[in-house]
Amino acid sequence: MSKIGSKRTSCGRKAMLLGSGELGKEVALELQRMGVEVVACDKYPDAPAMHVADKALVFNMLDPEALRENIEREKPDHIIPEVEAIATPVLVQLEKEGYHVTPTANAAFLTMNREGIRRLAAEDLGLTTSPYRFASDFDEFVEAVKTVGIPCVVKPIMSSSGHGQSVIKKESDIENSWHIAQEGGRAGAGRVIVEGFVDFDYEITLLTVRSVAGTSFCEPIGHIQIDGDYRYSWQPQAMTPEAKSKAQEIARKITDALGGYGIFGVELFVKGDEVIFSEVSPRPHDTGMVTMISQDLSEFALHARALLGLPVPSIRFYGPSASRAVVVEGNTRCIEMENLDKVLEEPGVQMRIFGKPEICGHRRMAVILATDDSVEEARAKAERAYNKLNVTVH
Repeated sequence: MSKIGSKRTSCGRKAMLLGSGELGKEVALELQRMGVEVVACDKYPDAPAMHVADKALVFNMLDPEALRENIEREKPDHIIPEVEAIATPVLVQLEKEGYHVTPTANAAFLTMNREGIRRLAAEDLGLTTSPYRFASDFDEFVEAVKTVGIPCVVKPIMSSSGHGQSVIKKESDIENSWHIAQEGGRAGAGRVIVEGFVDFDYEITLLTVRSVAGTSFCEPIGHIQIDGDYRYSWQPQAMTPEAKSKAQEIARKITDALGGYGIFGVELFVKGDEVIFSEVSPRPHDTGMVTMISQDLSEFALHARALLGLPVPSIRFYGPSASRAVVVEGNTRCIEMENLDKVLEEPGVQMRIFGKPEICGHRRMAVILATDDSVEEARAKAERAYNKLNVTVH
């Protein structure tokens, strides 16, 4: 029998979020609704999840000693990785010592590193992936590009939101792509993956939930990325029955291999009825923010419920929906979202402003959500709302 005691008592539950961005904020809110005490951690103060958490801790989560020290002091019932930049070997050791990591410490370890998850998918599970090679230095990198072929995509093995990612379209791009990858990795300079281009019709995120009730799937989410960073998503993405079945089969295989309870964002390429594995995140996915308007249980509510050991008997999908990310460029600590009355004037439009304290370069600061009678109409509505938004960078 699952139970949750009174908050901040000896019988209460405490969760520790390792990463406190906009996705972590929504997870924190869902945990709060279940009476769970939330400790939000990140490398900078005033991160979004810290606005709603019971306690905030600022430290470098890539520092093994700092990570262990903070976890041992807080003694959380649930450790919830929400970003890639974590000293995951510490989590593996702490799990052996009795701590509970969502979904598992090994899942966090493998998926925070593109090499670990790609080798698991392609070499251990035999899933179809794009051709790939890894490289640790520039000479290996040049050889990897030669083997995979041009054009190809280059990514640090640890990065997110497109940081450090580039496309090599001609031989003269090779050196610059290497430098971009070295500068953009979450853990600093290091190994990279070189991936061959895949011929696909569209790409999807298949949100897959593992709970005590078994494995459940949300409706497939279509999305568009620019420079590796999500800009638009919609649900459902139209798929043939055969492609959808294959996608679910692949998602089930990879998430069964990772184990544990929680939500996984499984990224897949689709060409006709063929499905190719791309990546998996053992946590809510940025493209899945559309579920805040499209489902009775958002991906964040599903994650919270599953990691607490509670069942997910069903997921009710309301209808065609879309999201439009608001990405702002600048270098400031003062950003104003203006004209919100016009942004929200149409029925079926919602908005989430993340409350991030500053921008250095470009940063996702909000998301617009919309529903309508079809995906096309929902996407058009979200875009209309976005075009009415004015953002002032002071």
